[in-house]
Parts: sequence; structure tokens; C-alpha cells
Amino acid sequence: MFRFFKSVRTKLTLWYAFILLTTLTAFGLFAFTYSREQLSDNLDRSLRNELKWVANFIGAKESKVRPSKKYGSPKKLVITDQQQLAVGDLGDLGEADEQVWNQIYEHALMNPQKTLIEVRREGIPLFQTFAAEEESLIVGETPRDTITLTTIKNERGEDFRLATAGNKAISIYVAYPLAEITAALDNLFSIFLILIPIALAVSIGGGWFLANKSLRPVDEITKAAREITAHNLDRRIPQRSVDDEISRLISTFNEMIERLRDSFDQIRQFSIDASHELRTPLTIMRGEVELALRYPKSPEEYREILVSNLEEILRLSSIIDNLLTLAKGDVIKTVGDMQDLEMKDLIVELYEDSEVIAMRKKIQVKLEHNENVKIVGDKGRLRQLFLNLLDNAIKYTPERGTVTLSSVRENGFVKVSVGDTGIGIPPDEQDKIFDRFYRVDKGRSRDMGGSGLGLSIVKWIADLHRGRIEVSSTPGKGSTFSVYLPI
Repeated sequence: MFRFFKSVRTKLTLWYAFILLTTLTAFGLFAFTYSREQLSDNLDRSLRNELKWVANFIGAKESKVRPSKKYGSPKKLVITDQQQLAVGDLGDLGEADEQVWNQIYEHALMNPQKTLIEVRREGIPLFQTFAAEEESLIVGETPRDTITLTTIKNERGEDFRLATAGNKAISIYVAYPLAEITAALDNLFSIFLILIPIALAVSIGGGWFLANKSLRPVDEITKAAREITAHNLDRRIPQRSVDDEISRLISTFNEMIERLRDSFDQIRQFSIDASHELRTPLTIMRGEVELALRYPKSPEEYREILVSNLEEILRLSSIIDNLLTLAKGDVIKTVGDMQDLEMKDLIVELYEDSEVIAMRKKIQVKLEHNENVKIVGDKGRLRQLFLNLLDNAIKYTPERGTVTLSSVRENGFVKVSVGDTGIGIPPDEQDKIFDRFYRVDKGRSRDMGGSGLGLSIVKWIADLHRGRIEVSSTPGKGSTFSVYLPI
């Protein structure tokens, strides 16, 4: 049950239904409120117009009204567009001609709004469009010279909207029952009450269908991805013909699988190379020990065997140390002992050390440039980086060759270059020389004591210092390695 509510389909459907329900509810409330206000405003406007018509009609029929001895001569009502009442002379309305009231009554009957009209003079009814036994529309004191709107109840509890106006003598009341407006609003509310649940149910069904249809390719991707393991990384998720989000997701998965395959291939190759590198000195040591145990040897011969074993042990120790360094570098992405360094002093130390190393092969080491530049770095790691480069340059440079060392400022970096006049590196091999255990000439490298890990360590240290390393080489003429470190 809980798993069902954790489903993306369920969440999308519920969120879609919730948003739709909120939208419909807000729309319903707005429509209901707006309709109620509009109906009320239209009713008030209609009542004002009706009251104006009655007052103006009475004033227009002044000649047909005979004076009354009882009430004297009242004033005529005239309602202007500004809803103000003007007073003029009018005959006695107490004994007004029946024709005037009949026309007002006929007008009220023809009005589809069933408007109720009552005219009074000094509290005495002169005319009513409703039955005499019904309650009068008079409420409190009639306002003078203006139109007032209010809501009243009759004896049966029915609501009416009432417009009143008058002067000292004449009062006019125009009312309209609110039952029709209330019924229209009730019908509108009932429509929303029925349609909103129906729309919600349809939205849930439609939302589930659309979510299921949209997410079906994701299920296919999940199923295909589960079938891809370390043993079949050549397999890919089928690509869609439509360039949409799902298609881009598939492309991303396929690219990730490609990178995983490359990583697995590198791990396999690394395991093969590491096993080979470790097996070679072990095989040599085993053969020499077996040979020493097979026949008696002179002390000098035993000494030679021990010296040879010590060399292989040192080679094993060097390989293992380098492997541990690289393994640590895969886990730790920062260096610890960071401090301000004067590159000029470091380069001088490297130059002096390289002269000692090159002395055996009678190789000349030149310090061409050495600018005074300060950087932040790990001095021990940087010495390891540059000594590896200098050691490689000396190893692969023939006797009486030249190795150059320089340090210059360039575009916010210090550029340290190590060049040689050695055997060089073929162009198609230059992108691979930083791979672990990779060697251009495997036979010559092994004879020179190389393990193929030095340049990998060089690149790792450069990356840790937010720098980079570049190589330019010409076979038979030499190579130049340039390390860029941020100042």
C-alpha cells in the first residue's frame, strides 16, 4: 500500500488532481461570487430605473389628475439621472384618474421581473400592484430627494429588494422578490457541486492514463538497465526516434555505460599490467634462488645472487609504493601540506639534484630560466613530480646529451619545462603515456628500471594543484614536458 503511494505515477496523478481541484474550487468560488454581485447590481439598477419611470410617468400625466379637497395640492416627483428627486407642482393624487394607475399596473404586469410598486401620500396608499391584503412595502421613514436600496422580509419571511424615494407628500416603493436570484445562485452552486467531483474523477483517470503512458518508457529503460552487468557492458538501451526528455535520458545512460565499460577495461588492463610487473621480478628472484640451492656456490657467487635479489626487491618496493600513491590519489582528492613556495628556490634544488643523477651518463643539465614566482603547493609532492620528469629525461637521453630546465611566468601560471634530446615519443603514443603501466618501448623501459607509473603520478600531482601538464615531442630529437601551476 505504501509502495503504491511512493510511485511516481501516483504522485503525478494526485498532484494533478489536487491542482485541478484547487483550480476548479477557486474558479467556482469566483464565478459564484461574481454572479451574485452582478445579479445584485443588475437588480439594483433595474429597481432604480423602475422607480424613475413611475415617478416620471406620474409627472407626465399631471393633466389627468383631479385635485382633492382632502389632501390639497401635492408636489410632483421628478428623478434625474443623478438619482436626486426634484419637486414640482402636481394635482391631488388622492383622487387621481384611474387611467394613470391602470397604465402603471399594466406596465408592472408586462415587466417579466414581477416588480411590486406602491405609491403613498402622507402614509396613505394611493396605488399598489399587489393584493390589498398583502403587507405594505413601507419600511421606516421614506428618504427625501434620493433613492435608497434595502432588503426587507414580508410576513411570510420572503426576502425583497426595495428601492424607495419621495418628498414631503409622495412616497414611491419599488420591490422585487429575491427568490429568483437565490434560486439561480442555488442552481449555479448545485452545478458546481456536481461538475467538480465529475471533473475530479475524470482528471484522476486521465492523469493516471497519461502518467502511465509517459512513464512506460522509463520502465523499459529500467528493465534494460537491470539486464546490463559487468559481463555485457557492450549492450545498450534502444534509442527512441523522438528527441524528448526520455530520449536524452537514454543517451545519458548509454554514455554512462560506455564510460563504465572503459573504466572496467582500464581496471582489467591495470590488473594485467600490475600482475605482469610484479611477476617479472618475482620470477627472477625465484630462478636465482633455485639456482643457488641446486649447486654449491662460492661466496662471491652467493653475493652476486643476493645483490641481484636486492635489486629486484627494490624494484618491487618501488612499484608497490607507486601503486599505493596512486590508490591513495584515487580516494584523496586534495593534498595536505599546502604552503607558500618560492619556485625559484625549488627549481635550484631540482637543478642540483638532476646534475648528480645525470653525471653517470655524462649528460649536461642546463637551467635556462628561473623567475621568482610564488605559488601555494605541497613541496614534497612537487619535488616528486619534477624529479620524475627529470629522471625520465635523463633515462631516455643518450650519453653526452642535454637536459634543460626552466621556470617562467605565463598568463597567471608558472610554467616549468623539462626538455631532453632523447629518443622522443611518437605522436600516436603521446595521449597514452600518462596511463598507468603504459610504456612506449616496453623492453627498453624495463631494462632502464621503469614501471610505467611515473607519469601517472606526475599527472595526479599536477591535477591536485589545479594545474595541467602538456607534452611536445619529435621522435629521434627529444621531448619537452611543461607543467602549468597557478600562481
